[in-house]
Amino acid sequence: SITGETVELLEPYLDMEDYNLETAKKVCGNVAGLCSWTQAMAYFYGINKEVLPLKANLALQEGRLAAAQTELNNAQIQLDEKQMELDKVQAMYDTAMKEKQALLDDAEACRRKMNNATALIEGLGGEKIRWTASSKNFQNQIINLVGNVLLATGFLSYSGPFNQEYRNLLLQLWKKEMDNNKIPYSNDLNLTDMLVDNATVGEWNLHGLPNDDLSIQNGIIVTKASRYPLLIDPQGQGKIWIKNKEKNNGLQVNS
Repeated sequence: SITGETVELLEPYLDMEDYNLETAKKVCGNVAGLCSWTQAMAYFYGINKEVLPLKANLALQEGRLAAAQTELNNAQIQLDEKQMELDKVQAMYDTAMKEKQALLDDAEACRRKMNNATALIEGLGGEKIRWTASSKNFQNQIINLVGNVLLATGFLSYSGPFNQEYRNLLLQLWKKEMDNNKIPYSNDLNLTDMLVDNATVGEWNLHGLPNDDLSIQNGIIVTKASRYPLLIDPQGQGKIWIKNKEKNNGLQVNS
């Protein structure tokens, strides 16, 4: 309730030299405290005069702060809602991208398989001609098998004692007889290829058997004929070959 007018009325007294607590105690005794109280109230008025605008401004700023805080809270709520929506959309996007990548991987795998299948089909297409020819050749071999076996059997049974020229003559005579009796056989028949493989011939050569046709035929007769062979071997090539071939099989030799 103190006003500026009251403080102005008090100022002449407050400015006096003897207006203080010590002097008041001497004059007034117990009520000397009123002197200090009036000084304090005047001082409080001056301070309060500066503080009140600050309080008012503080209340105004607090109101603004509360309003701003409310807006911030509302904005935060909206932000959280939008963030949740964004997270959902992001999850949907990630799922869609994974599905897309999976589809791309499947498509690439299918493309590779299709390319491999195409290459295989093209390769098999190129083999069709060879397979057809081989199938026809196999069919001819089946038809001619009886005659071929007959020629091979005759060669093993009867051509052993003779030289290369007479063996060929015997083969021609047999073929002529088979033609007369309509027994099919292969015109390009090679008895050596029919009765022995190249790997075995190579092994015989390593054991000392010469590589000419007559020697190989003799080797076939020795190993394939059911009767034991008698070798007329003036050069000793057959003897060397048999010793080397049967060395690891416990061959016993009478010199």
